[in-house]
Amino acid sequence: MTDTILTSCGEIRGTACRWPGIRAYKGIRYATAGRFEYPVQVTHWDGVYDATKYGHCSYQPRAFYNEEDMPKKIFYYNEFRRGETYTYSEDCLFLNIWTPENAGPDAKLPVIFYIHGGGFTGGCGHEKHFDGPVWPTRGVVAVTINYRLGPLGFACIKEAADRDGHTGNYGLYDQMTALLWVRDNILAFGGDPDNITIMGQSAGAMSVQQHSLSPLTDGLFHKAVMSSGAGVNKFLSAAPAENRYEFWKAVMQDAGCKSFSEFCELPAEQLFASWKNVQTAQKKGMVCSPCIDGVFLTESAVDTVAAGKQKAIPYMTGTTSHDMMPPILFSMAKNWTLTQDKQGKQPSYTWFFDRMLPGDEHGAWHSSDLWYWFGTLENGWRPFAEKDYAISDQMVSYLTNFAKTGNPNDSTLLTWEPVTETQDKVLCIGEGDTRMGKPSKLKLTITMLTNKAVGE
Repeated sequence: MTDTILTSCGEIRGTACRWPGIRAYKGIRYATAGRFEYPVQVTHWDGVYDATKYGHCSYQPRAFYNEEDMPKKIFYYNEFRRGETYTYSEDCLFLNIWTPENAGPDAKLPVIFYIHGGGFTGGCGHEKHFDGPVWPTRGVVAVTINYRLGPLGFACIKEAADRDGHTGNYGLYDQMTALLWVRDNILAFGGDPDNITIMGQSAGAMSVQQHSLSPLTDGLFHKAVMSSGAGVNKFLSAAPAENRYEFWKAVMQDAGCKSFSEFCELPAEQLFASWKNVQTAQKKGMVCSPCIDGVFLTESAVDTVAAGKQKAIPYMTGTTSHDMMPPILFSMAKNWTLTQDKQGKQPSYTWFFDRMLPGDEHGAWHSSDLWYWFGTLENGWRPFAEKDYAISDQMVSYLTNFAKTGNPNDSTLLTWEPVTETQDKVLCIGEGDTRMGKPSKLKLTITMLTNKAVGE
């Protein structure tokens, strides 16, 4: 692969990667969008696109304060962002691609398309743990994306619904448009548009879950991986968009906006401040999250799954031992794979990660498995040992095997059996030998009550 390749949008120039023989294409604009408008896919650019540096992240709360001054945020800042510089903008619809430098259109390598987490209000696709996935060295093209967050990505506004026919889920539409761009262009980067695995963690896993339920995304991906956010639960299901109209009306009033057009022009810092003011005053939870908009999501997740209308594809799901609500998230993840078997769909697999990360006493905290899945331990501050690199090597092998065939196994690995009605063990990986086992729900419950690093 030369410095410059030709895509359906035009020529694009990449840059060297930390892995020998791998090339990175950073900050590719996949769509454009106005505030509270749905994205429009990029199909052309003039000249040679310079894809040698990362694009803007979506505005998010941390764009307006210094994380070092926020004790509640310092753990994840130290872990994933310290020493890095990020730029923030509403113009944030960028993706990144890593691929073998000699992979041309005939290579048709499998693709892993990763959606970052952060509670739908934070994060980006190029934090330290995502910077340079090892997957292309195993023959899998890697893609990470940015999408709109917080009020920019998930506001539900009646005036917008009156204009467009529906409102909300702007961030999910961003993700879908990125998938459409990848489908239309990944061949030029050596990827196979007919073999795409979508993967996410936390809110990213919840996003993957919504894509697996949406009628709009049929055919856009062929396998799915969800870490610490898989499964459905009636208490965690998306609310109808109209249930949130009054909340966002209150945000407009708090911001002093007398019309929807004024709200669309409100400076981002004021928009985020008013959202937080109203959220605090009304004691609301995740008002910036997926909703039933009648188009992307047409009914509750529980009803979709009860009718067996989720994507009939292979799934990998799992959690960490010191996760947020560890017994609940683990049960949801395992029940999701069990449901696939009960409904006669594709074999699906559940893992449980319990590596006590070296460097502190927080254990296998929420997001800790990402260092291992991405093979980016060298980017971190922790004194990772030979065992950590061996665990990561196993996890990357399972993941890239799954991306290639829908089966995580090969002859060099312990056989990971799918969850079925007659086989209820999961892959336990981290402390001790890798094994098929059953995590203790009592221990997970105790952890839930004593955990100190619960997540961002």
